[in-house]
Amino acid sequence: MASGAERFAAATAGLGLSPVRMPDSTHTAAEAAAAVGCEVGAIVKSLVFVAVDGDERSPLLALVAGDRRADLDLLAEAVGMPVEKADAKTVKAATGYSIGGVPPIGHPSPVRTLVDESLLRFDTVWSAAGSAYDVFPASPHDIVAWSNGTVAAIATEG
Repeated sequence: MASGAERFAAATAGLGLSPVRMPDSTHTAAEAAAAVGCEVGAIVKSLVFVAVDGDERSPLLALVAGDRRADLDLLAEAVGMPVEKADAKTVKAATGYSIGGVPPIGHPSPVRTLVDESLLRFDTVWSAAGSAYDVFPASPHDIVAWSNGTVAAIATEG
């Protein structure tokens, strides 16, 4: 079976991305910023939640700047229904990747995506590329377009 980084590269082959394998883990935003040499805010955290509509539960991907925290109330307001944190099994089922290596794009099937507006303050952001060691740079506007994401205020400082 292909690694997460290999699956990401195959899924995004047509986008001209340049994933980079880091010698140290980029599992957390702070680790990624140190490895890449950028500020923590320029790291994209790809966080999976579950939107709850009665008995129906659907995955929701929140793309949040590394210096922000996803806010469940703001997420719920943005999607118009209650939102819960997803467990590791749900993350893997929804995105095809494990926590710490979830990219904002390149999933086996589309995932509803919300992009925190704070990411748009950067010219370039860095995101996971399928593993805790692989990252790629891109314009946040490209991330919004590629993910078919909706820009919203879904995070708070800290």
